[in-house]
Amino acid sequence: MKSTPRPIDAAALAIMFGLCAVWGGQQVAVKLAVPVVPPVLQAGLRSLIATVLVGGWMLWRRQKLITGDGTLPAGLLAGLLFSLEFLCIFVGLTHTTASRMAVFLYSAPCFTAIGLHWTVPSERLRPMQWLGMAVAFCGIVVAFSDGSGSDLATTWPGDLLGILAGVFWGTTTVIVRASRLASAAPSKTLLYQLAVSAVLLCTLALGTGNVHVGPMTATTWVSLAYQSIGVAFASYLIWFGMLTRYSAARLASFSFLSPLFGVTFGVLVLGESVGWRFAGAVVLVFAGISLVNRRH
Repeated sequence: MKSTPRPIDAAALAIMFGLCAVWGGQQVAVKLAVPVVPPVLQAGLRSLIATVLVGGWMLWRRQKLITGDGTLPAGLLAGLLFSLEFLCIFVGLTHTTASRMAVFLYSAPCFTAIGLHWTVPSERLRPMQWLGMAVAFCGIVVAFSDGSGSDLATTWPGDLLGILAGVFWGTTTVIVRASRLASAAPSKTLLYQLAVSAVLLCTLALGTGNVHVGPMTATTWVSLAYQSIGVAFASYLIWFGMLTRYSAARLASFSFLSPLFGVTFGVLVLGESVGWRFAGAVVLVFAGISLVNRRH
């Protein structure tokens, strides 16, 4: 029996703000490591390291890694979707910029809201909340509308993979919220996805021969640590814990903040420039999130 999700409170707001800041740096971190570690191998190693960390966390807390709670089918499906999402992200980033990837990847809340609207009665959004989703997404489009001068003829494969990644992310959230995983321990939900993706992505890297690693630099080590420990382990563990307590559709609306953080990190780390549209985009994003999280 699924519990009724709580309304978004101050604690959830603060946590989601921090998570979005962490997620916002993910594309930049991947870009920094791609010249040294091939994208598919990088994604697989990231999941493998995080799998060990989550497994160790569960053992330390004396949680069972394997139980007969009926979550295995949904867990394997979520793991497959998780694998496809990050395969699209990491490969896509070799064809498009981090900024463009963020635009399409963070269409995921829209797919999440649509899926939950039809599968979980307590997650249904009202017209005003759908308007909030649209306003927030328009803010993201505005933030990147001046782009970086990239040629669409060369970036469209990466852009398409970004859209697919958003679909897979949104679908994964729906699976977690609409199945027995909604009442499972957050660590177990995450372990399913990390373990499956570690196996699939590392196998794919080996099968395609994309396993050559260049000379490791300090930047590469920091990037891998950030992706594995900061994002895949810590932030996702917190995220799945949030999904068991709060409305998934409303939490997902906050992820529109992540690409705005991504722009900031792009400026500070990669030296990218942003135009005046960024300030307007921030207003639109916060307005959209406010509409989505309005109470009855």
